[in-house]
Amino acid sequence: MQSVKTAISLDEELLLKVNSLASDLHISRSKVFTLAVQDYIKIRENQSLLEQLNKAYGDFPGEEEQVISTSMRAKHSKIVGQESW
Repeated sequence: MQSVKTAISLDEELLLKVNSLASDLHISRSKVFTLAVQDYIKIRENQSLLEQLNKAYGDFPGEEEQVISTSMRAKHSKIVGQESW
C-alpha cells in the first residue's frame, strides 16, 4: 500500500510521549501513529459489531411468545412422559 504524507497538530506533551515510545520500540514516529490508528479502527469495528450483536440478540420474547413457549413445554412434557423408554 502506498504511503501518503499528512500533517497533524498535537499537544507538545503528547508528541514527546510519541517520540519516547518510538524510541523505546525502535520504530519511526510515523509507525507509532500508524499502529495507533490501526488499533483504534479495530476497536471501533469491534464495538460496532458488538452493538449489532446486542441489537440482534437483545430481542427478548414478548408476552405472547412466552405464553406459547410455556404451553409448548407443557405439551412436550406430557408427550415425553407417555413414552415407554
